[in-house]
Amino acid sequence: MATGFAARRVAVIAHRGEHLQHPENSLPGIAAAIEAGVDYVELDVRTTRDGHLVLMHDATVDSRTNGRGAVKDLSFAEIRALDCGIKMGEKFAGTRVPTFEEALRLLQGHCGLYLDWKSADAGALVEALRQHEMVSRTVVYGGFEGLTEIRKLEPKLRVMPEAVSLVVLRRTLLSLRPSVVAFDRRDFVDEIIAAALEAKAGVFVDRLGPDDTEAGWLDAVARGATGIQTDHPAELVRLLRSRGWR
Repeated sequence: MATGFAARRVAVIAHRGEHLQHPENSLPGIAAAIEAGVDYVELDVRTTRDGHLVLMHDATVDSRTNGRGAVKDLSFAEIRALDCGIKMGEKFAGTRVPTFEEALRLLQGHCGLYLDWKSADAGALVEALRQHEMVSRTVVYGGFEGLTEIRKLEPKLRVMPEAVSLVVLRRTLLSLRPSVVAFDRRDFVDEIIAAALEAKAGVFVDRLGPDDTEAGWLDAVARGATGIQTDHPAELVRLLRSRGWR
């Protein structure tokens, strides 16, 4: 069921920050996304061996740094010594893996956080969000059990489950009562979108890969998306502004 192009604000979500020209999950990438005018920066958070929260998408540091090993097996000092910018070229050589707290300080007062909860201590996450006054400006994406746990720790946090299917979403809407639902290419289906909208939940959809185009963005808006996650945040901001959706 398409909703058409009714006038409304559509949120722009920068996937891993602005990571096509900056290191992903890095302070420079976050700063560039903020400069582009996004509403949310999507970041991945993990816990080190000694309990520090750091930004890293993969379970290991291998693909994005000059080091090797699983985040959970490395100490903060070991991870901090790595270079997460060198693989983007000499311009970013020396860029360090950020802490979650550093990212929050940069985001604070500028835009919201789309937190992709990979493998991080729930209590530490909530405490950091409280300390940096980011609870009200954060949506947390994760599995059902984890979102249930984090909702108990901080009821004001907006949890964002994956839609998955009509059956799963209906069950999740009853149990978690989320204010936002996440969609990807597989579950961005009209009847599932309609169920989320009927429950007055926001619809945040990933338009990544082949869907990360003007046609893909316009299709998402026409079908009811209230937020779009993209690898091209500046371009999406410009398009939405030109159409009066920002």
